[in-house]
Amino acid sequence: MIFKVYYQESMLQIPVRENTKSMYIEADSERAVREKLKKRGYNIEFIQHLDGQYLEHEQAAPYFEIEQV
Repeated sequence: MIFKVYYQESMLQIPVRENTKSMYIEADSERAVREKLKKRGYNIEFIQHLDGQYLEHEQAAPYFEIEQV
């Protein structure tokens, strides 16, 4: 499964929409995504499972790249 992760780069950073970044991760569950990113110290705001037409739309974007963790 593919997940889209919305995050801030630092646990100390207060979530601000303009500073929110996103990445795509392949994992079996949301819990597995959190485990994979645990060592990076990100302030994870939201993890969204992508499938169907939404996944197709994201894959068509030039910035779509699955992060290797």
